[in-house]
Amino acid sequence: MCGRLDQSHSASEYLAAMQWPQSNPFAASQAAPSDNASPGTYRPLMRIVDDQLVIDDWFWGYRASWAVGKVPIAINARIEKIANRYWSPLVRTGRAIIPADGWYEWTGEKGNKQPWHIHLKSRAPLFLAAIAATGPCRENACETGFVIVTADAEGGMVDVHDRRPVVLSAADARLWLDPVLSADAAERLVRSVALGPDEFEWHAVSRELGRSASEGPHRAAQLDLPL
Repeated sequence: MCGRLDQSHSASEYLAAMQWPQSNPFAASQAAPSDNASPGTYRPLMRIVDDQLVIDDWFWGYRASWAVGKVPIAINARIEKIANRYWSPLVRTGRAIIPADGWYEWTGEKGNKQPWHIHLKSRAPLFLAAIAATGPCRENACETGFVIVTADAEGGMVDVHDRRPVVLSAADARLWLDPVLSADAAERLVRSVALGPDEFEWHAVSRELGRSASEGPHRAAQLDLPL
């Protein structure tokens, strides 16, 4: 599961971290940095447009126009299912990257849940594999939204959740975006090169984070829990 992101840096800073080797990437994102970015909002997303790397704002959440009343709006897509008929068109034409500084998961019982900030040990930006619908929007924003690709957390990575976003190195993120790469090859790529659990660390954060409107750098700061 990945239902809340820390995107504390600017779009331009994320582009620089990508180390794009070709023509100058273009930052068109108007979204403000957020340490508490939630689904149902427009967030910075990297994609290739006419051979140029672009970062602009897309709706976090997707449901095909024909699926209204049949399936709920999704915010994630399981890597085990991205080859099926529902997701494969997006893998072919809508591969994207969501840059972030971390993501959040919750532990504990309902009404007493503790949020955790998960990030690279290096604290370098994360490049999360995503797929997006880039066609025209007919009625609902989610028709042209994105979802984050998730994988099994290998026995409960960080002892927080059984799913995790697929995080790529900058080099592998560039490969994922390459339109020359076939959908089958792209699927094999994300299955084989996702950064493993040993690359990450985590800390508890304020429970105020549970309110999606809650903002401020202190929300992602480490919280020392009582023993």
